[in-house]
Amino acid sequence: MNELVTLILAAGHGKRMKSKKHKVLHTVCGTPMLEHVIDLAQQLNSKETVCIIGHEREQLMPLLDQKHVKQVVQAEQLGTGHAVKMAASYFGSGDVLVLYGDTPLIDIETLNAFVAYHSANHFAASLISTVLPNPTGYGRIVRNNAGDFYRIVEQKEANASELLITEINSGICLFKASALSEGLEALRNENAQGEYYLTDVFEYLSGKGMAIGAYVSDQPDSLMGVNDRMQLAQAEGYLQRVIIKKHQMNGVTIINPEATTIGKSVTIGMDTTIYPGTILKGKTTIGEDCIIGPDADIADTKIGDGVSVKHSTLIESSVGDASNIGPYAYLRPKSVVGKAVKIGDFVEVKNSTIGDDTKISHLTYVGDSVVGKRVNIGCGVVFVNYDGSKKHISTVGDDSFIGCNSNLISPVTIGDGAYIAAGSTITKDVPPKNLAIARARQENKANWSSKYQK
Repeated sequence: MNELVTLILAAGHGKRMKSKKHKVLHTVCGTPMLEHVIDLAQQLNSKETVCIIGHEREQLMPLLDQKHVKQVVQAEQLGTGHAVKMAASYFGSGDVLVLYGDTPLIDIETLNAFVAYHSANHFAASLISTVLPNPTGYGRIVRNNAGDFYRIVEQKEANASELLITEINSGICLFKASALSEGLEALRNENAQGEYYLTDVFEYLSGKGMAIGAYVSDQPDSLMGVNDRMQLAQAEGYLQRVIIKKHQMNGVTIINPEATTIGKSVTIGMDTTIYPGTILKGKTTIGEDCIIGPDADIADTKIGDGVSVKHSTLIESSVGDASNIGPYAYLRPKSVVGKAVKIGDFVEVKNSTIGDDTKISHLTYVGDSVVGKRVNIGCGVVFVNYDGSKKHISTVGDDSFIGCNSNLISPVTIGDGAYIAAGSTITKDVPPKNLAIARARQENKANWSSKYQK
């Protein structure tokens, strides 16, 4: 295969999206459309990935910098041919692939097959086409009597017979660099829009007797472009079906696929069951034999084997094997939960490590703490970690018992095997195996209430 340079076109206005956000930054399955396309280019081992930007380009730059993508500015939007010409200095001497920032659904298998088709047949230029029952809005592929590619006609330029053609141009194309450079120099903007169409390069090269290929894809939905919110929802639905099918084929039970959202980077182990209302995002990893959901919202979290998560939110955390989370628990970033741990209803954990076999059953806040193994933390316990200026860390030793409605005023250390009496406010360290009682002595006032009752 020749050396490959990939261009991604993302300079357009995207007015139909009706958004302050750049069109290609709208997400499909939790990932910006442009990032989907960049990932494809990088999976193809492109020598260089170049994004042509223009309108609201400052919104795109952070993502492009993060993904190490070169940037070329098309200050004035004069068509796709003009956009590609802006990146001419990157063409090199191999092949140039053109992708679109608003066409995020094509898969790597199709692109690999397309590149191999182009290379094996020594085409000067190739494109991906497909057949649509309703091709409205797409450029049509016109073939000659022998069935070979002849030219592309845009819908606005098509005559009545050409409008009946159902084979359409996806826009994704591949050129020998030298052929592309020659074709771009010959472009003219003598059309209804006064723009330089990249598609006209194909007609020029064909007229020069160069071989042109049209690779017909049997997956038309994967080639759809996204121009408005309705198409964005269609793209979401399509990619969700692809992702969910992959997990089902790998041994995951998904009770109601239509009520489940799974990001493309999520991994799930065999014999795990996903219940409705679950949203799995980012680089989440879930082990085998888990019960996830209903209504679990999990992002960038590592979950071990045999874990249960119900009606809970987990963000940038990890959960060890055989632990139970929820219902209605909240693991905030940097929470590390050990094995066989119980994090119960309305428990919030933040930036804390919870040791194996510990139980935090309900209505408790654990923040900026290290909790040991086999600890029991009662109902209503609060780790008071913030003094109004700084966060402080508390440590609870193994086999400790923290009684209900206790406050641990950080920083404080509770020794191994220590007990905290219910209702205590702990401001000093508690040595191992001590009982700490920190509450006012009860005093009863005889006949006190009769003074205030009628």
